[in-house]
Amino acid sequence: MRGGSILGLELNEEFCQISYYDREKHEPETMEAAVDNYQIPLILGYVNSKWLYGKEAKHLATVDERCTISELYDRAVRQERVNFAGQIRDAVWLLAKFLRLALEKFDNIEYITFSVPKTDIDISKMLKGLGRFLEVPKERVFVQDFKESFCDYMFYQPKELWQYEAALFYCDRNEIRAYMLRRLKTVSGRGADMFVTVDEVANAQMKELAAVYPVLNVDKAKDADERFKAFIQSVFDKKVVSSVFLTGEGFENNWYPSSLKVLCNGRRAFIGNNLYSKGACYGSHRRMSEDDEMPIYLDETKMMEQVCLRMRVHGKEGWYPIVEWGSHWYESDGQWDVLLEDTSDIEIHIESLATGELQAETVSLAGLPERNDYALRLSIETMFLDENTCRIRFRDIGFGEFYPATDFQAEKTIHLGGSNGQFNSLS
Repeated sequence: MRGGSILGLELNEEFCQISYYDREKHEPETMEAAVDNYQIPLILGYVNSKWLYGKEAKHLATVDERCTISELYDRAVRQERVNFAGQIRDAVWLLAKFLRLALEKFDNIEYITFSVPKTDIDISKMLKGLGRFLEVPKERVFVQDFKESFCDYMFYQPKELWQYEAALFYCDRNEIRAYMLRRLKTVSGRGADMFVTVDEVANAQMKELAAVYPVLNVDKAKDADERFKAFIQSVFDKKVVSSVFLTGEGFENNWYPSSLKVLCNGRRAFIGNNLYSKGACYGSHRRMSEDDEMPIYLDETKMMEQVCLRMRVHGKEGWYPIVEWGSHWYESDGQWDVLLEDTSDIEIHIESLATGELQAETVSLAGLPERNDYALRLSIETMFLDENTCRIRFRDIGFGEFYPATDFQAEKTIHLGGSNGQFNSLS
C-alpha cells in the first residue's frame, strides 16, 4: 500500500471495518475481510508465539477459545485489565495490537478517523491515545459517532441526495432505528455557513426479525415486511425525503419487498454495510484538505459558540476562530504563534449560534515590551477547564536571536453557555 494513507475505521462491539481514500478515484474504498465482506471480526488470538487477528482469530476460537479474546473495543472503553496470553494486559493495549495488525498494509498513515456508536471525553482520549501505537500524531486522529459519519458520507454525495432530508435506517435482528439528516435554521448573520444535524426519529423492536435473520421464514418475513412498511410511512409522514440508506445485518436478506416500494417512491434508495467507515474516511479527507465549504455538523455534544480573534492570514484580514462551533470542547485546546502589530490590547469575539449574540472581551497588553511592528511574537493558547470554561493565555515568546522572550503573560477566562439547552433551541 502506497504511503500517505487517509483512513476511516468503524469500531463496534463485534467487528472493525477499514476504509481508505483512493486518490485516483477521489473516493474511499473499503478493505475486504473476505469476498464482498468488509467486516473484520474484532477478535485477537495468540498461539505458538504468534498473534492472529480477525478471521484467523475467529477460526482459532472454534479450535481453542482460550487462545482468543473478543469484545476488544468494549473492554478498552471499560479500561479493563485481562489475563491473556500468559500476562495481565490492558484491554487498550490489546485493541492497539489488533489495530496494528489490521493496518500493517498501510504505510505512513497521515489521518485516521474512528467512527464509533457514541463518543465522549473518555472514549475520545482513549482512541486518540492509540495514535502513538500507530505512529500517527494525536492531532491527526479524530473520533466521531455513527451519526456524524453518516453526515460526512452524505456531504460528498450529489447534493440532490440531501437537498431535503436524507433518511438512514439501521436494522439488526431485533430492532430497526430511523435517523434523519436535516439542515438547521440558525440565527441570521452567520454568513455562508450551513449547519446540519442527524436526529434519531423513531425505533421499533420487531420480534419477527429474529426469525428472518439469518434463516428466512416466509410467514415471519411477510409480517416483518408489513410492520416495516408501516414504520417507514410513520417516519416519512409530512417529510420531504430526498434519499434513503439502509445499513445493518438485518437488511441482508430480501424480506422487505413491499417496504422497498415505499422507500423508493419518488426517492433513491441505497443499501450497504460500509457507510460509517466510508463516512469516517471522508471525514479524514475533509480535515486534511481543510475544506471550509462543507456544512458544519451539530448535535447536543458540540460547541454552539465560536471564539474569534482579528488576524491577517495569508494576506486576508478578518475574524478567525481559535475555538470553532461544531467542535467538542474537550478537543478544542490549541496553540498558535502570532506576530503582533502596534496595539495596546486584543479584542476577543464570542459568537453564539443559538442566540445570535456577539460578546466582546478585551485583554490588556500593558507590560508588553515596545518593539517594531511584527517584532512582537506572542503564543496564544486555549485550554478548556470544562465544557463551559475556556482559558486563553497570551505569552511573549520573543523574536529569535533579536529579542529574547520576556516574562509577559496575560490570561482571559471565557465563560460559555455550554451545550445544555442550546442545541435544542435550533430548529
